Amino acid sequence: MKKTLNINIGNSIIHIEEDAYEILTQYLIAVKQHFGKSADDFEIVKDIENRIAEMFADILQAQHKQVIQKEDVEVVTGLMGSVSDFGDAEEEEQPVFTADKEERPVFGERRIYRDTEDAMISGVCSGLSYYLKIDVSILRVIAVITALMGGSGILAYLILWITIPKAHSRSERMAMKGEAVNLKGFKRNFDQEMAQLKDNLQHANAHIQPMVKRSGTFITEFIEVMDIFLKGTGKKLLQIIAILIMIFSSIAFLATIGALAASMGFWNTGLNSFFPFTLVDAAEINNLLLAVFVVIAIPLLALILFAVRVAFNTVSIPKALSFGMLIIWLAGLSFTIFYVARTTTEFKDTAAFTRNYELKSYPEFTLKMDTRMFFSKEDSLRYHLDTTEKAGAVVRSLEESPFTLPKNVSLTIERSESGKPELIRNYSSKGRSFEQALNLAKQIRYDFTQQDSLLQFSPELQLMQKANWRDQQVELILRLPEGTRVKIDPEMDRYLRNYSLWECRDDEDHSGTEYYYKGIITAEGLRCQN
Repeated sequence: MKKTLNINIGNSIIHIEEDAYEILTQYLIAVKQHFGKSADDFEIVKDIENRIAEMFADILQAQHKQVIQKEDVEVVTGLMGSVSDFGDAEEEEQPVFTADKEERPVFGERRIYRDTEDAMISGVCSGLSYYLKIDVSILRVIAVITALMGGSGILAYLILWITIPKAHSRSERMAMKGEAVNLKGFKRNFDQEMAQLKDNLQHANAHIQPMVKRSGTFITEFIEVMDIFLKGTGKKLLQIIAILIMIFSSIAFLATIGALAASMGFWNTGLNSFFPFTLVDAAEINNLLLAVFVVIAIPLLALILFAVRVAFNTVSIPKALSFGMLIIWLAGLSFTIFYVARTTTEFKDTAAFTRNYELKSYPEFTLKMDTRMFFSKEDSLRYHLDTTEKAGAVVRSLEESPFTLPKNVSLTIERSESGKPELIRNYSSKGRSFEQALNLAKQIRYDFTQQDSLLQFSPELQLMQKANWRDQQVELILRLPEGTRVKIDPEMDRYLRNYSLWECRDDEDHSGTEYYYKGIITAEGLRCQN
């Protein structure tokens, strides 16, 4: 078994046999001795190494192997060419192009890339011109015409922009132009780029002085015009804008104060029982609300003071006041970040437990959403209800709002393997630790009742003992014997996990009547009865 080495070539790790490595090393030494005579020529050596690494990667992928062998190195060096192919004539300095003779390029496989070096936008047209052997101006004219005719050209251009890769390396640019990617090709391409760069610098030097002079005159005139504008019409316009900013910022500032007062319960709004206020402990929520208020209100107040200064030409804001506002704002921001980070740690662990509920057997069950909410003494105090007037069940709305808890109840209907109907309730919660998460899961209250064949499900769970929201969920699994018929309330559709009631809808008009979707339990699960 031959010894293998790990080498880094072209920023790629290659596994290579020792004898193959010796051949590759001798080849690269010869290349560096020939091309690495200056700092500029060193770029050619780097491009050659990158190309060799690409060819090695293609060989490994095509032959489904992990190690480069001696034969692979010989194939790659043969394709790249030898330094001796240049001959002794290249030792002398020769111009790349002459007036009466141009070096004929050697062509290779042409590939499509985006030419960003000669790009108007992204290089799509320039790259396609090399691939299709068409003048780039023609493609750009076609692109503009199709863009103006209904916009189809814009869509096509965007698709080509996304799908055609950019020519990053020298080898990719050479493949884009159809040039052979070997030693001679790298040398020729580099010499052409140097000659073009020299011409561009000479051309720029011939025009840069007049351009600087004209640009200096333009800048001077522009400053003079802006000075006149700001002293006249522009000043009035800025004052009007400042007054508008002052008005809207004042409204936002007052709204922020009102939101703080409502959130802290000054007007008995009871917002502490709504999401996302349930995320924070009741003892700390006022501190968090105050910190958030400072983070929002201080910038609004600073904007108001600045707008007043611009609108009415008043004196600048005292440095002591500005510095004090900055300190208060940074303190509020620090407290906000602290509370948010600490609340995030309350979702680190997860705990769950299961309870089974055996159902009375019936040939047909009716599943209905029970919108009633039975208030305990704790609930009555929480919602400020008079137990003498509003005791017992209260009908609630199923409409969701930004302040309701996230959807946390799901129902799955399956075929019962035991042949007996049962309801499995999985309670889960997150917490800072497993013990805390399990304790929060035990504090979940979910209402379910069976009245003969009527099964009534609560639309949401309730958090007992003033528990904070920690992604508490109730997963219901209703298992019914095969052949059991099921009538399902349309309101249950949003809670079903493995089934859509719309599959059982009919074309009849059921407005004004109580309607149920009808299904049956089969060996595959719940299916439409019809």
